Amino acid sequence: MRTLLQMVWLLLLVMMLIPVAVLLVQAIYAYRGVQTTAIDIGRRPSVVVLVPAHNEAQGIADTIASIREQLREDDRMLVIADNCSDETAALALAAGAPVLERHNMEERGKGYALDFGVRQLTLSPPEVVIVIDADCKMTPGSITRLACLAVSAQRPVQALDLMRAPQRAGLKTRIAEFAWIVKNKVRPLGFHHLGLPCQLMGTGMAFPWALIANASLANGHLAEDMKLGIEMARTGAAPLFCPEACVISYFPIGEEATRMQRTRWEHGHMGRLISEGWRMPVQGSVRRNRVLLAMALDMCVPPLALLTLISLATFVITLLNYAVFLFMVPLLLSTVILSALSLAILLSWQRFGQDVLSLRDLFSALGYAFWKVPLYMKFFVNRQLEWVRAKRDAE
Repeated sequence: MRTLLQMVWLLLLVMMLIPVAVLLVQAIYAYRGVQTTAIDIGRRPSVVVLVPAHNEAQGIADTIASIREQLREDDRMLVIADNCSDETAALALAAGAPVLERHNMEERGKGYALDFGVRQLTLSPPEVVIVIDADCKMTPGSITRLACLAVSAQRPVQALDLMRAPQRAGLKTRIAEFAWIVKNKVRPLGFHHLGLPCQLMGTGMAFPWALIANASLANGHLAEDMKLGIEMARTGAAPLFCPEACVISYFPIGEEATRMQRTRWEHGHMGRLISEGWRMPVQGSVRRNRVLLAMALDMCVPPLALLTLISLATFVITLLNYAVFLFMVPLLLSTVILSALSLAILLSWQRFGQDVLSLRDLFSALGYAFWKVPLYMKFFVNRQLEWVRAKRDAE
């Protein structure tokens, strides 16, 4: 019986090694340098920018301004004021953006808002649809880069999506910013250098019309962006990463808003991992589809704090196992896992995170990981299933 348990434990350790190895490979290739994306900026395709907004009166005008300055004569913008109870629609109109209001309290979530917006475009479709969240700002030139690459590749294109800590933010928020950099910059950039796809991130997404018009958008999934990217990859249109285009937003400062936001993101990711984590690697292997397999492996990398906690717990358990049974192999494997994870984090910090965290702050991030234990426990006892908007600081 003890031998059987040890074999099961070894199998679990090997399975744990996979996401850590994927993260390390991504960090190494991202560290090697920034590779520019070859974009043929010849004829600029026509664009519609969809802005789904739910009670975003606080920042909708700034978002619209950052988009309008990049639009050309044949381009359009459309704000979807989805189940709003504030002045989002009025302020968007005042800022010069056409607005569609949608009211359906039974079907809530960004997926439903996007589906509503896309359906309105069918009578006069653009060549490219770009989705920008209502609390984001686009860096100059991003719309042109996304639109041209989407048309030339006939695939979805994902811009670099960064969230920054406000100036008066504390250490926890700056650690969260670094974790965001690892997730949304280091990991997709590493795969980009390997010629592999990325996940869709919810904002800064560009789609050729033929793809978005036929996409299954109307859902309230917490990770509707990841779901959409996986579905498109299965049809042969895996998302491309375009780091030269960028959308920027800011973490909320309030404790409740932070908790709500991270619960939605991480429960959505973990839910997708459970539902698709076993199926996609099998599909990619059976079809001998390296693109689908790469997306499956990327999806299997859990949130950085969770991966750190699991790796530490595994090391402690295998250390105790060695002390009792003198079985060295599990301890060696868990040491490799923890070392590989540490190297991936240090490479990411060295190349992309020094402006956000000092080395001392980086080592204190372990406390941040333990702070998130209740969030992960809640996934198993009271998992969030419905989309809930995080409160903004002004609220």
